[in-house]
Amino acid sequence: NRVDDFKPQDMANTVWAFATAGVMARRLFDAIAGAAVSRIGDFNPQDLANTVWAFATAGVAAETLFGAIAGAAVSRIGDFNPQEMTNTVWAFA
Repeated sequence: NRVDDFKPQDMANTVWAFATAGVMARRLFDAIAGAAVSRIGDFNPQDLANTVWAFATAGVAAETLFGAIAGAAVSRIGDFNPQEMTNTVWAFA
């Protein structure tokens, strides 16, 4: 699986691009969700925010990923800038 070779920013940027373009690629989102969960500690606040925003925007349910992002965000809340926090909170709304 090539997604396993992606860095956190690569994963975030990929799902962000597909969500922004309105292109549904369920298998890609599922693959990235699976890869991201096991490496969530490597994601910086921008990666976390962009990833969760993309899944929410695309309407892709990924409970395990959202749980992992929520946990990572809570433990690093002081590292988020206002835009990252806004996008993250919106995704969970």
